[in-house]
Amino acid sequence: MMAKRLTEAGRRVAETLLITMACLTASQAWAGRACEAHPPQAVDIERSMQLAVATARALDASGAQVVVLARAGQDLRRYGLHYSHLGLAYRDAPSTDTVGSSGRWRVAHKLNRCGTARADVFRQGLAEFVLDDLFDYEVGFVVLDASLQAKLLPILIDNDQLARMHTPAYSMLAYPWSRRYQQSNQWAIETLSMAQEPAARDRERAQAWLKLQAYQPSVLHLGALTRLGARVGTANIAFDDHPNSKRFADRIETMTVDSVFDWLQASHLGAAPVVVR
Repeated sequence: MMAKRLTEAGRRVAETLLITMACLTASQAWAGRACEAHPPQAVDIERSMQLAVATARALDASGAQVVVLARAGQDLRRYGLHYSHLGLAYRDAPSTDTVGSSGRWRVAHKLNRCGTARADVFRQGLAEFVLDDLFDYEVGFVVLDASLQAKLLPILIDNDQLARMHTPAYSMLAYPWSRRYQQSNQWAIETLSMAQEPAARDRERAQAWLKLQAYQPSVLHLGALTRLGARVGTANIAFDDHPNSKRFADRIETMTVDSVFDWLQASHLGAAPVVVR
């Protein structure tokens, strides 16, 4: 009886809750954060579930099939940034078991293996995406141009295509124009590039296309001591892919959610960001 009273958005989120709870203890994949596994508190789970339901409703209302979805997993205010991690969210095929079902929202995104410099691409539900010890219980999403959505959707549901731009070697501050490492936001936007530009068949060509489309990475001002401490203290941060001229000038360029959102709007590939709290 209770299941019948749930809204469609709420039902889809509730279906994933038990799986999500199991993943909390089994998974050791993070979006570039330190390994800080600890049991979730009931209040955090409740807030995450509320955010997941609100996000599902907002995505349904948008009428989109594919969006760029971001969360605020870390406090990046010292760098003038808000969101820390993004993925490509898409609506999967409608269920044949539920009358009126319009399909569930899934998120394809890249996650760093805890305590390592390796990463993999995952598919998760909205509940899993936001149940990640968030700094702020807020998500933002950009509805992509309709033609780009149509090109991206077949890639997101195909395992081989989804992994085509993936490089396992991970650095949280990977240089956007190098192929030595790849961070999470970088994988998503290089995959988007592959969908939009048929000639972008590999990472080198995808990055060339991004340059032609005037994408500008964020610049973080990190001194030598900060860089040394980060490199020695964590496995998932490296700087040897950055040009010496920029690195030794304390200018670390990397792909951030904020820069991606700005570029999508400026290039007319996406609409203005929508905030869900």
